[in-house]
Amino acid sequence: MERATSIIVISVAAFVLPLIARRLRISAVALEIIFGIAIGPFALNIVERSELLDFLAEFGFFLLMFLSGFEIDFGKLERQGSSQLALGAAVFVLTLGLSYWAAHAMGYGVFVTLLLATTSVGLVVPTLRNTRRTATRLGQSILISALLADFLTLVGVTFFALISEHGLGWRILNVPALFAITGILLLILKRAAWWYPEWFERLFSLNDPAELGIRASIALMFVIVGLSYALEVEPILGAFLAGSVFALVFRHRGALEQQLSGFSYGFLIPIFFINVGLSFELAALSETGVLLRALILIVAAVLVKILPAFLLCLRRLSLREVIAAGTLLSARLSLVIAVATLGLRLGLIEHGLRSSVILLAVVSSTVAPTLFRVLAPPLPPAARTIEESWNGVRPSE
Repeated sequence: MERATSIIVISVAAFVLPLIARRLRISAVALEIIFGIAIGPFALNIVERSELLDFLAEFGFFLLMFLSGFEIDFGKLERQGSSQLALGAAVFVLTLGLSYWAAHAMGYGVFVTLLLATTSVGLVVPTLRNTRRTATRLGQSILISALLADFLTLVGVTFFALISEHGLGWRILNVPALFAITGILLLILKRAAWWYPEWFERLFSLNDPAELGIRASIALMFVIVGLSYALEVEPILGAFLAGSVFALVFRHRGALEQQLSGFSYGFLIPIFFINVGLSFELAALSETGVLLRALILIVAAVLVKILPAFLLCLRRLSLREVIAAGTLLSARLSLVIAVATLGLRLGLIEHGLRSSVILLAVVSSTVAPTLFRVLAPPLPPAARTIEESWNGVRPSE
């Protein structure tokens, strides 16, 4: 009976919560986490975690990381040139330095440094898209900085986890081994797409009854995730790499991106965020100093993103645009929660800090996109037309 109740409540919530969030004008993700906290064992105790729920949540999280890599537009990155990538890398290096200083000041070490350095491509991309700034100089600067931050922190956390579990030995070579195998798969896919273009065209067809595009995407994701498990590398890196490989091989993905997003964000990804709420221990907030530490963590997480964003002035961005960019980059969500969960599993952080991190994710994912909309200067008519054309929308619409 308890399992039936859990499935019914969470299934209905996955459908209803985005509608409520839109009416309240808040982040659906934040509402899903709050809902999970409310119905969880540490509050109303309506739903308890189960193996089925954990599996669906993990599946949803893999899809979230896969889509984070899948949504990378490598064509845009190539058009930006090496100077833009170098500037994005400089922003990340300064962020990492400030994160280390902030973590040390709070009494933490390298792991919390990586935690503070994270950002959320999953929030940056839809926010830029909704405000029609994806193709602008500001939008591209933010997107590249977010992508580099997500990827480099993910790799850094993976190395740190391996060293923490197994020490500084030969197992550290498992990460480059995963990259090498992924590279081989990339070459195989490129060659296959070259020799059999008519077969690969079916992957992006809107009317394919076999849904080969979705099957191939999920199969590729689980192949690389499986390899990650075999190499004892964090599987979230494998899921992200799988999405990146797909995006790199197939630059024009047609309707497949919308189909995958609908399939993932429509049900499985919300279950992941509800499950995050279910594991949130409210009792931890009653501990002395936890709320104060959460506030300090939130302030530090914002500053380590806004201050490095001033380097974007080199891209001839205005002061208002720079502050808006730093504000959006300060949003954290899935990756920071994943890093905190990993740290808890490895014994690198305690429950109280993980609870503070979840609060950070809820607050920043709600506030940062809203502040960005307020801070970002209005688009000039010419830029607005370019962005609408980029998204395939006629200017008259």
